[in-house]
Amino acid sequence: MQLFRAILLRLVTTAVTLAGVAVIVFTVIRVVPGNPIAMMLPPGATEADIARLTALYGLDKSLPQQFAIWVAGVMQGDFGTSITARQPVLDLVLGRLPATLELSLMALVLAVALGGTVAVLGTRLRGGRTETALDVVNGVGLSVPDFLWALVLILLLGVLWPVFHISGRVTPSLNLPFATNFYLLESLLRLRLDLTVDLLAHMFLPALALAIPLGAIVAQVLKQSLKETMNLDYVVLARTKGYGETHVILHQALRNAALPTLTLVGVQFTFLIGGTVIVERLFSYEGLGNMAIDAVINRDLPLIQGIVLLYAALFTAVNLAVDLLYAVLNPRLRHG
Repeated sequence: MQLFRAILLRLVTTAVTLAGVAVIVFTVIRVVPGNPIAMMLPPGATEADIARLTALYGLDKSLPQQFAIWVAGVMQGDFGTSITARQPVLDLVLGRLPATLELSLMALVLAVALGGTVAVLGTRLRGGRTETALDVVNGVGLSVPDFLWALVLILLLGVLWPVFHISGRVTPSLNLPFATNFYLLESLLRLRLDLTVDLLAHMFLPALALAIPLGAIVAQVLKQSLKETMNLDYVVLARTKGYGETHVILHQALRNAALPTLTLVGVQFTFLIGGTVIVERLFSYEGLGNMAIDAVINRDLPLIQGIVLLYAALFTAVNLAVDLLYAVLNPRLRHG
């Protein structure tokens, strides 16, 4: 019953958060100077043409009326029509969302792998020069933002030593029998390993650029948690039984030390999804972030509203899932 109340409270909080985001983004993007209708018409367009399209998109009404119309449409699954693409916003957003999710999940896997390896090695080799070297490397990864890592990776592994693709999501010349936009998942299910390899070759560099700063955070937090756990009684008991230090770290200390890191990874994953905007642009990756930049440049109000609202929904959903997972894995909360 207590868990049910907690879930219900989080759902109510999520609804209030999304409502607040909707109000803020709707208001802010309309007070910015510039007429999106004038931007989509040719230079020779008359005032009558501008007025006609303004009325067509409902921009001639007051802000409260526009907001009420938009909210009523969202409640029915209609997020409006893109001004530049002339297509339903929901179709455009859902069409690009799978690419961003696959890129974010790959970056998350790389970050956990990199951060976990550095943390375990630093704990195993603590007190020596190797630990100091790992701390220096981790500090560099933590201090450099993801878009700068993207530029470095493009230069090193895309230009000077062209190993990976630095543009696009998949090679267009390949046979693409996709029924959904989850290309990587579908290629694995169809056993099209040629497509899987090509997709990974396109995704690796942007995913690595996103993963390096997050991996450094994971390494820092997990290593500190491991150091605290290594002094607990059950770990000391495992040493007295004759287990090696590596076995003690991996099989005794890591399980409990990973719980604080789990919460951190969940919170940082939401920022990771938001961080794909610039990285996708640098790699010309056909994801939601790249579309968001185009929408802002073109002042495509319905598309901006739909993208921001979707990002907010993703953030709240991920945070809710992390809280529930932490409650399930933590016995003190589960039996409390």
